[in-house]
Amino acid sequence: MTGAIRPLNITLYTRPGCHLCQEAKELVLPLLREFAATLREVNIDEDPQLATRYGLDIPVIFIGTHKAAKHRVGINQFRRQLEEASAGLT
Repeated sequence: MTGAIRPLNITLYTRPGCHLCQEAKELVLPLLREFAATLREVNIDEDPQLATRYGLDIPVIFIGTHKAAKHRVGINQFRRQLEEASAGLT
């Protein structure tokens, strides 16, 4: 369907006390508001499989099922990924 806006679901894999996770969240929040995206934060320490999968490799940010960033977020690249996802290109 042309012109339809797909809701964007963003997942931030994190853990308490992770300063890089907090920085990433603060950096992307304005863009999430701009794109009307929803943010779901997942504490990897609450799921043994996620803790094993990501360990110290956090934050990890997904746009839908697409991994958009790990460790640090490049704001220009993240914006481009949001634009592509909202246009249905990813």
